[in-house]
Amino acid sequence: MKSDTEIRDDVINELQWDPQITKPDAIGVAVTDGAVTLTGHVATYAERLAAARAAERVYGVKAVANDLKVKLSGAPRDDTDIARAIAHVLEWNVQVPEGKVHARVQDGWVTLEGEVEYEYQRHAVERSIRQVRGVAGVTDTITVRPPVSPERVQTVIEDAFRREAEIDARHIRVEVSDHTAKLYGHVHSLHEAAAARAAAAAAPGVATVESHLVVSP
Repeated sequence: MKSDTEIRDDVINELQWDPQITKPDAIGVAVTDGAVTLTGHVATYAERLAAARAAERVYGVKAVANDLKVKLSGAPRDDTDIARAIAHVLEWNVQVPEGKVHARVQDGWVTLEGEVEYEYQRHAVERSIRQVRGVAGVTDTITVRPPVSPERVQTVIEDAFRREAEIDARHIRVEVSDHTAKLYGHVHSLHEAAAARAAAAAAPGVATVESHLVVSP
């Protein structure tokens, strides 16, 4: 087992070795029972995260408390400037779906909101925001909602029809494309047609429902 002193020395060496840490001497390291506390200041939020990762790489480290503060070099940057820079980053990043992610900035802290289809897109957004000058921290509340295949949506709707006592599923055909569910066939009443439309609209991945159902009592 490594002593706390040995762990502290190794963490300091790791911080000095990491090229992402521009001023390792500005970072204080304390170790108690294998738990590392980082104090001091760094120039960017990305560097703050890099310091924590460097400490975590050291053998014997059980936990890391990252108390580093982001202290900008040069003139301070207000929230309006940060928000404008983030807007450009989101616009230029080809991995971010256009118009799907939004950011709020307060005192340099960024809150990310929105919805993407894949986990890598969420990570791409956060990674790009970390690099924006003036960002002190990031709260990521982006939801990952995987795309649903048309075949899967069709199966879900057909299963819903079979469960509904008000719907005679034998006479209804479903086609799904481009998040649109199209209903064909005949029903016994307007009430049944409305129930079928509602069931289709409730299926995940459906944005609109086109009903071509014919009422034939």
